[in-house]
Amino acid sequence: HLHPRRNIFVRPPISNLDRLIIVIAAADPAPDLFFADKLTVIAHHAQVSPIIVINKSDLADASAVAAIYRQAGFPVILANGHTGEGTKEILAMAQDGISALAGFSGVGKSSLLSHLLPHKLETGEVSHKLGRGRHTTRHVELLAVGNGFFADTPGFSSLELTEQSTLRLPDLAAAFPEFVPYLEDCRFTNCAHLKEKGCAVLEAVNSGAIAPSRHRSYCQLYEQLKAIPEWQK
Repeated sequence: HLHPRRNIFVRPPISNLDRLIIVIAAADPAPDLFFADKLTVIAHHAQVSPIIVINKSDLADASAVAAIYRQAGFPVILANGHTGEGTKEILAMAQDGISALAGFSGVGKSSLLSHLLPHKLETGEVSHKLGRGRHTTRHVELLAVGNGFFADTPGFSSLELTEQSTLRLPDLAAAFPEFVPYLEDCRFTNCAHLKEKGCAVLEAVNSGAIAPSRHRSYCQLYEQLKAIPEWQK
């Protein structure tokens, strides 16, 4: 069947995603929070549900990172690709539709999939020189799991805001769910939530209601989005 497109990604070439399972590692490589935050924004804009999976949870205490994303309102799963810990929870959230695993090589996506699928997938070791894994996924493939599909893809780690042609600066703050309750309380209606006086979002950061790392990612993404020329959007 040829289905209408509800969303589309150029890199990797995939469409009609229902959820994006963003995999970061507790250690080896170190968790890249900005990467995770960028993908949650891209997923939100494409109307895709983000899920945070912290793999290799046996290598380091992942509670602080987990708390950041639970506070932001995202489902968080602690996982271990060697033992299969967390894979039942992943399956429970991905029983229908299309789910894509996204993360840098080396965070353990293929090891997790080997517990989710009846056949083993090729895995690779982490390159200590680069701090990332050697790529083992080389193409996009839909893999049947339960009543849904997993898309194991090689390209989400390089996905950029420039590829989201309809994303505009006024849309960015709403892509951070924990910002939303405060957006109407700023002193000025055109508040950018960067460093303005009377900004309710900044007050929430200072009070601990919003994680500082999330606001730093927002500021960095704001500047990236601002720098994109209109002709390129």
